[in-house]
Amino acid sequence: MTRSCELTGKIVMSGNNVSHANNKSKRRFIPNIQKTSLFSEELGKSLKFKVAVSSIRSVEKNGGIDNFLIKARDKNLSITAKRYKKEIIKKRNTNEESS
Repeated sequence: MTRSCELTGKIVMSGNNVSHANNKSKRRFIPNIQKTSLFSEELGKSLKFKVAVSSIRSVEKNGGIDNFLIKARDKNLSITAKRYKKEIIKKRNTNEESS
């Protein structure tokens, strides 16, 4: 399993450490991935993801996991996140039709 964020697609990157004498040595930039559960108001349950901590701020900024998943591009989302996105959209459409 790769070290990647299920919501934003953030992955491990590589680069160089550069010393004062301009010597270069390879290094890795590893995202801070944590297992977390985010509560979905539309589905009424907690959704578990492996998420970069920096993307949790993006979720909160967008007003919760429901709004974040609807606005997110499918190419950045994992398979489970896409599945939850479809469920949320379906739930919202049924709620709008009944109102």
